[in-house]
This record gives sequence, structure tokens and C-alpha cells, in this order.
Amino acid sequence: MSTSSMSEEGQPKNITILTTMGQLVVELYWQHAPRTCKNFTVLSNRGYYNATVFHRIIKDFMIQGGDPTGTGRGGSSIYGRDFEDEINDELKHTGAGILSMANSGPNTNNSQFFITLAPTQWLDGKHTIFGRVSAGMQVVKRLGMVETDKNDKPMEPVKILRSYITLEHN
Repeated sequence: MSTSSMSEEGQPKNITILTTMGQLVVELYWQHAPRTCKNFTVLSNRGYYNATVFHRIIKDFMIQGGDPTGTGRGGSSIYGRDFEDEINDELKHTGAGILSMANSGPNTNNSQFFITLAPTQWLDGKHTIFGRVSAGMQVVKRLGMVETDKNDKPMEPVKILRSYITLEHN
């Protein structure tokens, strides 16, 4: 069985996120959240996430990034400022490694995303799940253990050096 970097529909299956703490690969759920996957892929391909920080890390909960201002209040999508949720009842925040959109309420998705560090079932139905970490969970675990201040901001910047379409992934 050969491994292709594209889905049957021609969309990239995986995005690599190279951080200051190592590399992780996320598998995208195009069949469940096509607009969200397109947003993440296009922003990654444009270099939008390059040199941005994980601005919020909460141990045993999640790591959040994707805001070019590094404040948690910035970011925009390829569709404009915000775009609508793609909630799918088949997908749940069942454990560590779930890739989901950060938002400030219904239909307020932009460029910000988070990766879970544990089951977070209270987020089900409130955040669009659009993928999962398929390689690099050790990196995710290390990211989740960095020292943070009282506002959950890492004491030392943890950066996304580069995110890009993965050409090959087994």
C-alpha cells in the first residue's frame, strides 16, 4: 500500500509544524471540516504561522497558537476575519492530540487553533475538530509541560518556526 501525501480529492493530508521544541505532523479531517482544513492549509502554505508563538499553554488541557500578534486576540482567516463552525457529532475531544479551532463563541473561527493534552469533552459541540496529531506526540507532551505565568503564557517563547504541507508521511 503506497502512502500518498494527497487525499483522493487532491487536498494535502498532513501539515508539518516545526517548533522550537521539535516537529509534529497533523492529519487533517477534510471529510468532516473542509473549510477549516482549507483555511489551515492555505495559511500554513502562505507562511502565516511561521515565527508565531504558542501564546497559551495549560498543563493537562491544551496548547494554543495561530495568533500572529501573540496575544490571543488576533488572527484572521482566508475567508475574512471569522468563519463559521463545522461541528461534527462524530468527532469528539477524546484525548491528547486533537486539533481544533480556538474561538470566542459560535462561528468566530479565524487562524487560532489548539491541540489537546487530555480528554476535553466539555469542548464537544463548541469547537471545530479538524484533525489530529499523527506524529510527534512526545513534542506535544513537552510543549504541555513548559512553565507559564498566571495568564498561561509561556515564560520563554515557544515558537512555530514553520508550518508546511507534508510531502510524505508514513
